[in-house]
Amino acid sequence: MTHPIPYPVRLADAIARQLGQLADHLSQLPPPQAAQVIARVLDPHNGVLGGVTHLVATGSVFAKDQAERGALPAQVWLALGRASNELGDITLDLDGHKDTLQRVGAQPAATAAKPPAPAPLVVRRHR
Repeated sequence: MTHPIPYPVRLADAIARQLGQLADHLSQLPPPQAAQVIARVLDPHNGVLGGVTHLVATGSVFAKDQAERGALPAQVWLALGRASNELGDITLDLDGHKDTLQRVGAQPAATAAKPPAPAPLVVRRHR
């Protein structure tokens, strides 16, 4: 006898499918609409990236508890904690670009059709 799939597992599967659909749509959107979508995805409080970061942090808390009980290897907790920290850093880095994306997304189609000045694609960091 098979067990029914719990709702949270079905929800995770549905979200993964919807993220794939969003990526497919994003690749076909005009630049202003794509910028609007990206700005919303990157929103650290209400966006997808902030939500994923929160989800991984919550998973890290779960894994810590399970590692302390001996049910999971400590490496699982450490990996989730590291992922949570790195996602948090990435979220903060990208949040600085949200205003620019929103500005591009608010441009009328005629303005957006004008090609922007070329920008260097590689930025070197000085250490």
